[in-house]
Amino acid sequence: MQILEINSLEDINNVAKNFIDLIGDRTVFAFNGKMGAGKTTFIKAICETMGVKETVNSPTFSIVNEYEAAEGRIIYHFDCYRINKIQEALDFGAEEYLYSGNLCFIEWSENIAPILPDSLVNVDIEEKENGERNVIIR
Repeated sequence: MQILEINSLEDINNVAKNFIDLIGDRTVFAFNGKMGAGKTTFIKAICETMGVKETVNSPTFSIVNEYEAAEGRIIYHFDCYRINKIQEALDFGAEEYLYSGNLCFIEWSENIAPILPDSLVNVDIEEKENGERNVIIR
């Protein structure tokens, strides 16, 4: 387990770089936290730090966004909040993304839990009373 601290929004890109340095060859990450905890904001910082040029935003309606990072690396960003049945995820081909070997950053992963790989890395974002955040990598 690793704990990274986001002390301010100005600090987030440094924390994103530290996160990238820690991920190694792991590819599928579940970002967990309450609504408004900063999951999308942190994923955006990670993508920008990895050289994504496109606008990074929540795929709330499209369910999954695809980004190209530096050196052609592909990142899939999922927002599974609106998925009510696992069949919905299967219908849009979620397993193909999850087992592609590309980076997958998933919000609301509990909605697709039955198809997540065993190698899933949980990234919990916890709000502290002073507005700071802890990013806990498990």
